[in-house]
Formats: sequence, C-alpha cells, structure tokens
Amino acid sequence: MKIAIGNDHAAVAMKNEIKAYLEELGHEVINFGTDTTDSVNYPEYGEAVGRAVAAQEVDCGVLICGTGVGISLAANKVKGVRAAVCSEPVTARLVKEHNNANIIAFGARIVGIEVAKEIVRAYLEAQFQGGRHQTRVDLIHEIENKG
Repeated sequence: MKIAIGNDHAAVAMKNEIKAYLEELGHEVINFGTDTTDSVNYPEYGEAVGRAVAAQEVDCGVLICGTGVGISLAANKVKGVRAAVCSEPVTARLVKEHNNANIIAFGARIVGIEVAKEIVRAYLEAQFQGGRHQTRVDLIHEIENKG
C-alpha cells in the first residue's frame, strides 16, 4: 500500500517512528511532513496529504500534529477527504469500517508511540463494511457537494 504521511513541528519524532513502522509492515510511505522542529503551519501539511489522497496518488494518509485535530481539519477541507482523529485503536478500526475514512490523524502530545502504532495497525487491518454505511458515506458526499 502507498501511504502519505504528514506532520507539523510537534510531531517530527513520532512521524519518523510511524514512517519506519509502516515501512517495516511493507508499505511505501510518501513524506509530506516537515522534518524540522521549527514552527510551521500545520494546515499546509494537512492539505498536502488530503490532496494526494483525493487525487488517488496514495491509498490513504496518516496525519500527526500536537492533537491531530488541526491538521485533520485542514485535510477535511479537501473535497473527497474523510479524515478522522483517533486516540485509540477501536476508533481507528471503526472509522474505516463505518466511515471509510481515507486519512487517520492523532496527536503526538496525546498518544504515545506504542498506542500510535496500534492505531495505525487497527486502521490498516480494517475493511470498509459498505451496506448501510455506504449510504451514510454517500450522504456525507452530498453535503460536501452542496458547497
């Protein structure tokens, strides 16, 4: 799988560990994040990953900032993106199974590296269930298309 990863200055160390973890699992990782702890603007990185996901240049995305919230908000402004903040693996599994989330996000100041790895694994192992959930994802797209 080809996975986009993006982060701000608060999450450089965690991004590097998650990138290595994803590569250990056999995935190709495209880094859209910063590699410096100098202050940067997280919306730029959320948008970059969101655009790569929406254009289907990658299969999915992982975003990390201090809380996971700001960077996911930016990604969600890109049409076709369904980014969800996850602080534990059950939510990560469910956002894929029920919402067909194409990006997950978490906070480097909220979860430790082992929980972050569990979140990533749960998300990647989950499959969208379709059915009634597809109806709801379609409704989300209708809202998005109202512009």
